[in-house]
Amino acid sequence: MSQNVFDTLMERGLIAQTTHEEEIRELLGKEKVTFYIGFDPTADSLHVGHFLQMVVMKHMQDAGHRPIALIGGGTATIGDPSGRTDMRQMMTMETIQHNCECFKKQLGMLIDFTDDKALMVNNADWLLDLNYISFLRDIGAHFSVNKMLTAECFKTRLEKGLSFLEFNYMLMQSYDFLMLNRKYNCKIELGGDDQWSNILGGISLCHKKDQVQTYGMTFTLLTTSEGKKMGKTAKGALWLDPEKCKPYDFYQYWVNVADDDVIRCLKLITFVPMDEIREMEKWEGQQLNQAKKRLAYEVTKLVHGEEEANRVQKAAEEVFSGAGSSENMPTTELERSEAIGAGILDVLMLTKLIPSKGEGRRLIQQNGLSVNDEKVTDVNMVVTEEMFGENGMIVKKGKKVFHKVVLK
Repeated sequence: MSQNVFDTLMERGLIAQTTHEEEIRELLGKEKVTFYIGFDPTADSLHVGHFLQMVVMKHMQDAGHRPIALIGGGTATIGDPSGRTDMRQMMTMETIQHNCECFKKQLGMLIDFTDDKALMVNNADWLLDLNYISFLRDIGAHFSVNKMLTAECFKTRLEKGLSFLEFNYMLMQSYDFLMLNRKYNCKIELGGDDQWSNILGGISLCHKKDQVQTYGMTFTLLTTSEGKKMGKTAKGALWLDPEKCKPYDFYQYWVNVADDDVIRCLKLITFVPMDEIREMEKWEGQQLNQAKKRLAYEVTKLVHGEEEANRVQKAAEEVFSGAGSSENMPTTELERSEAIGAGILDVLMLTKLIPSKGEGRRLIQQNGLSVNDEKVTDVNMVVTEEMFGENGMIVKKGKKVFHKVVLK
């Protein structure tokens, strides 16, 4: 008898909250359950925060359950206030449609959509044609404003000002669950832990409108041991699209996670068996670097494919072992006029190796920067033609980040 997927998710630390723990576990153990996760197409690529949700979907699908990836073509026209201190930018319908197409392709990396094993549904299908008066009478009547205002997602926004537009979001997401339950017998909504209030709204609506019992489960947000969201880099979010985040940079991000975070990440976003991870939990010091390499390889393989994971792993090893002229090293091309005669901090900003000049000064003061294998000690160092030689200028930041700068 294979393990109940609920136990698998619990064991890997993926579940944050559940509405009915025993019932959900029993349900997942005895029947094929249709569940859904929503993705609002606010960008043209998913990022690593979404990736954790994709991993949960795959665990569920592998155990025989049916995922619905609900693309928020309708809700994206409003914007979810959860976890936000400001209002989201309005997007055109064309942009939203384009982003939906991009998501579909990326979700297909892990989820099997053939033969109805998983569905991709767009809530624009029912939200865009709603009659506002009918919606208010039919759905709005079941929501208490007093109760909504106690929800965490609204509390943070009330201080800055919550628009009526966004206040509708909970009603729309709850309506999604009602529609998916009616159309596909969808019984569970999953989401990040910041979606708890919205999920409860949907369960309550299904119960009041159709007298059906539905369930909710949230998963852990991908954060560091200090509680900061993972996936933020000096260059922005850690995107799954190779055009927005090069596979080499993606791999390097995971190789460089803190010692305290590597085991947790292996549990949350890889499929490395728990027996192996438990062995790695005993590792210390240098051994943990092997765990980080395993993490980086596994995640890169899932997102970019085995061939690409092998290529960037090889490139990283070459660079790290001192064969620093690897063609696979991340490279920035600069105009001669931008680089020659410029300060080293300006060049580092152009390559996006540092988020600010203050950060660059600290790096140099702490002996953390080398150019062509020579430590940089002067924060005002000027970049010269000679530094580029035949193969470009090799910048080393800290112990592990290598970057080549070439002239156009």
